[in-house]
Amino acid sequence: MSEPLIPQKAPYAVQETARKVAWCQCGRSSNQPYCDGSHRDTDIRPIVVELAEDRLVKWCGCKHSKNKPYCDGSHRSL
Repeated sequence: MSEPLIPQKAPYAVQETARKVAWCQCGRSSNQPYCDGSHRDTDIRPIVVELAEDRLVKWCGCKHSKNKPYCDGSHRSL
């Protein structure tokens, strides 16, 4: 399995609107934290999330969270 890249060792805190989101799990997207299709040459796929309401989301930036796609603080131990 391909290893994800680490675009940043901190969460992406984004005020989101209710919608469907594809979170980049490979770390290669130039549109972090969202998927832009850069995973095509890997076996890693995005995680699609349905946000039911407008809210602040802390997306995992290191791609190593145990609670993907959300930050769980795993970046502190990298």
